[in-house]
Amino acid sequence: MRLYATAATAAVALLAGSVRADAQSVLSEASSSVSSVATEASSAVESATSGTPELPTFTPTTIKADFVEQFTDDWEARWKPSHAKKDTTGSAKEDEEWAYVGEWAVEEPHVFKGMEGDKGLVVKNAAAHHAISAKFPKKIDNKGKTLVVQYEVKLQNGLECGGAYMKLLRDNKALHQDEFSNASPYVVMFGPDKCGSTNKVHLIINHKNPKTGEYEEKHLSTAPAARIVKTTELYTLIIHPNNTAIIKLNGEQVKEANLLEDFSPAFNPPKEIDDPKDSKPDTWVDEARIADPEATKPEDWDEDAPFEIVDEEATMPEDWLENEPLTIPDPEAEKPEDWEDEEDGDWIAPTVPNPKCDEVSGCGKWEKPTIKNPSFKGKWTAPYIDNPAYKGVWAPRKIKNPDYFEDKTPANLEPMGALGFEIWTMQSDILFDNIYIGHSIEDAQKFADETFFEKYPLEQLLELESKPKVDEKKPARSPSDLVFMDDPVHYIREKLDLFFTIAQTDPIQAIKFVPEAAGGLAAVAVTLLAVIIGVVSMSGSTPPPNVKKAAENVKAAATDAKDKVAEAVSSGADSAKAEVNKRTTRSSS
Repeated sequence: MRLYATAATAAVALLAGSVRADAQSVLSEASSSVSSVATEASSAVESATSGTPELPTFTPTTIKADFVEQFTDDWEARWKPSHAKKDTTGSAKEDEEWAYVGEWAVEEPHVFKGMEGDKGLVVKNAAAHHAISAKFPKKIDNKGKTLVVQYEVKLQNGLECGGAYMKLLRDNKALHQDEFSNASPYVVMFGPDKCGSTNKVHLIINHKNPKTGEYEEKHLSTAPAARIVKTTELYTLIIHPNNTAIIKLNGEQVKEANLLEDFSPAFNPPKEIDDPKDSKPDTWVDEARIADPEATKPEDWDEDAPFEIVDEEATMPEDWLENEPLTIPDPEAEKPEDWEDEEDGDWIAPTVPNPKCDEVSGCGKWEKPTIKNPSFKGKWTAPYIDNPAYKGVWAPRKIKNPDYFEDKTPANLEPMGALGFEIWTMQSDILFDNIYIGHSIEDAQKFADETFFEKYPLEQLLELESKPKVDEKKPARSPSDLVFMDDPVHYIREKLDLFFTIAQTDPIQAIKFVPEAAGGLAAVAVTLLAVIIGVVSMSGSTPPPNVKKAAENVKAAATDAKDKVAEAVSSGADSAKAEVNKRTTRSSS
């Protein structure tokens, strides 16, 4: 926009001497055209972003996978809340007893509802432990296959401290839904978690040591941040057989990681380790530098010399008032009426700084100041030199790691038998919906297109509509107070009207006071087009037809206005050039 403004300023400056009536007519015509299109565009945007949009109706999907959950009326046949007690062994709260008392419900969202009849699993209690799980129809084994985990999270009350992640539980005979807890063995933990400064999308894989049979949690080293908003968010995890893990948020990839390189602790232990039996020899010298044993203190080195000495060359300033005290009794102070000399003693006025000392170098007895002693050297120490006996930093010798193993395919996870949500949260009404667990990236995308991408744009519009509106009845104090985003049409009309009014008498002043109008109607139209596209694109979906049409009209009007302004400027420049030649001739004569 500044480029248009610079070009227009130069053009109008050439017209300063002679502004043609036809140029002003063209500008007025272009102004009217853009204002008309701007009105249409503004109306289209308003209709697209205001009022209650018509919501699509939920329809169960026909997509098949190992596990697909949309929380239809038969959800209770699959999902069972846990009645177990939380395992606090080894934690700071080991002496405390926690039970999973949090309640669950399946209901439609009450915040930014984007689809009719679309229900989800909802956490109903704040500051409570919740646990619920559903068994898979058959165990999921992803050996040699791509694993796709996808689900929606809607934080209807936000999230200040708590989790919204899911766990894929290990398939075993001891898997009982009533006893599901934090101690239940899982294979993958995935999803958002936030508390205080912690805000990330967890990806934890419970990996089995093939030598010892023990399991160890492997954490993604640099996890992406979770999006803490009240609209629905789509979380997708893809683990490929080539040991690549991909995390997507709302269909956009935000993280790609290698299971063999980007997890901590590493899936495979080091081949060599420090020998625990090795120790540093007593004769080992690991001091790289030592005090020079041959150095001696110089004879002129005075360790007793003071750091500062009196400046013998200093003289008292001429305006120094030696007979004036630094403080004097407050001349405005008065003895309190209730003061009793017999009981309170003689009354003495409080002191205040002597005002005479404020205007001079100082008052009272003058003393010579101290300065840094040029002879001061401090305590002598021998300089350091390289240690001739230095052997380097000692390290124990390496030996083969007896626990070493190499798992070349950690993407081949343990078989999974159930899905669970085991969380603690300070906020209620966290909603989970449209869960897909399978092996097809394409089917997961189709599932998201049917569900998430149908309602997400509408939720964004509802969120935009819920934001505080600008008070349209409150008039601006002057054209300079106008804000383009508040009312584009009114902004354009007022700025152009002010520009033409001033230009009739003094074009130069018009440029100075209203540089936006001098920037050309084309710049205003292009800016308006950008605003329209920006507002509509926030919804993440195809804009309504009326917005598209308005945008096309704005673009056409901008091109037409730009051509007309250029033509008017060109003809006006020729006149201005002729006028300059006349004045030059007159001056030379």
